[in-house]
Amino acid sequence: MEDKRIIKKYPNRRLYDTEESKYITLEDIKRLVLNNKEFIVKDVKSEEDLTRTILLQIITEQEDDGEPLFTTQALSHIIRFYGDSVQSVAGDYLQKSINLFVTQQKQIQEQLQSAVNTNPISAMTEITEKNLEMWKTMQENFFKTATKSSFTTKKITNK
Repeated sequence: MEDKRIIKKYPNRRLYDTEESKYITLEDIKRLVLNNKEFIVKDVKSEEDLTRTILLQIITEQEDDGEPLFTTQALSHIIRFYGDSVQSVAGDYLQKSINLFVTQQKQIQEQLQSAVNTNPISAMTEITEKNLEMWKTMQENFFKTATKSSFTTKKITNK
């Protein structure tokens, strides 16, 4: 945690960057995220970690400005996961899906850069095959975990 930049949030909703010694905005925090800078947002009085709350505020602003990433249906599904027996499984699944997507994007970028020197059709075919295999494995693991979680919950509630 020592290497993370500390942003303090004051009661007046102002954010203070301790590394830069200045007040910043949500747009500045968004830039930190885009630049892969590690940081933590703490309430100045309670020392509570508010990082997730601030990131959710940034997402909300992004959703309101232009083309949203989340559909109403997707948001409804996410809300229904809270308090459900599969909440942790759903969270893990979403995290793994996002990680897989990020990995795929990196692979595609690398392949496109090397495609100049190779056959682009074979490069894309190789990426597609790898992605399908990773997706299949991830789905199999999700359903195994979800089935175990559901079975355990039913078993406990039937006692």
